[in-house]
Amino acid sequence: MPGIDDILKISTPEEFDGAAMELFRRQSSECPPYRDYLAAIGVAPESVSSAPEIPYLPIEIFKTHRVYCGTGEPEAVFTSSGKSSSRHYVARLADYEKTFTRAFEFFYGDPAGWEIRSLLPCYQERGGSSLIYMVDGLQRKGLPDAPQRLLIGVSYALLDLAESGDQLPAGTIVMETGGMKGHREEMSKEQLHRMLCDAFGLTEIHSEYGMAELTSQAYSREGGIFQAPPWMRISVRDLMDPFDVRRPETTGCDNIRGGINIIDLANLHSCAFIQTQDVGRVMADGSFTIDGRIVGSDIRGCNLLVQ
Repeated sequence: MPGIDDILKISTPEEFDGAAMELFRRQSSECPPYRDYLAAIGVAPESVSSAPEIPYLPIEIFKTHRVYCGTGEPEAVFTSSGKSSSRHYVARLADYEKTFTRAFEFFYGDPAGWEIRSLLPCYQERGGSSLIYMVDGLQRKGLPDAPQRLLIGVSYALLDLAESGDQLPAGTIVMETGGMKGHREEMSKEQLHRMLCDAFGLTEIHSEYGMAELTSQAYSREGGIFQAPPWMRISVRDLMDPFDVRRPETTGCDNIRGGINIIDLANLHSCAFIQTQDVGRVMADGSFTIDGRIVGSDIRGCNLLVQ
């Protein structure tokens, strides 16, 4: 069974598929809600012979069940925002820290090369936020007066700053995490990014995509196109048929739209195979967009922007 260090070294699709199958064998047996879900949909784990066949657990189950297969009590419980909270039981915080650090390094390099500031008031007002834990950890690894500057913030707080007239230090990268949290009217990412670019004199706004139920994060450095680290894979499903999963490498199609499914192999001790309530597109190179929320799903802090 791979550990977190093995997962974070994955670099090829073949390595990913092999680790996914190993993790599926374990979680389909040792994670009770996932095991029960597979039985409810009539899938025998032994009948699943390849990674594309692995079923995805609806993310709503994190709200109603203890999705956990660690060997001891979890060190932390991260909760989502929204009308009702999901709970992600984290076996080892050290694994989470290794994962978010490696994901940041993969796209931005060593955090020590960055001065990292944050505007996350709605998350700081409540406990159990994985985003706050991640940003605090990255800030501790960063250095004051480092040559590169990053400001990461929730959307409405970044708009408040933009409207204040305050200017950012030259060269600052602005990264939004989504979320108006009822403080402002909803708008598209394109509109949000345009307003922020105009206010701060930038050409691009970066974005972070994550959620309480995941251990890993994806990042967008331009155009709202997200890239996932090698141990994370995105696919889409038909919005009318959740079992019709579509991946560019198996369908031969590019820019496929549907409900977002995620395999996050760093979710070693919960469930790595998640059917989210987000809608988006996935491209042939594995990059993806987030277009909004499925109609009728809970509104959540990290993904309130709609197209």
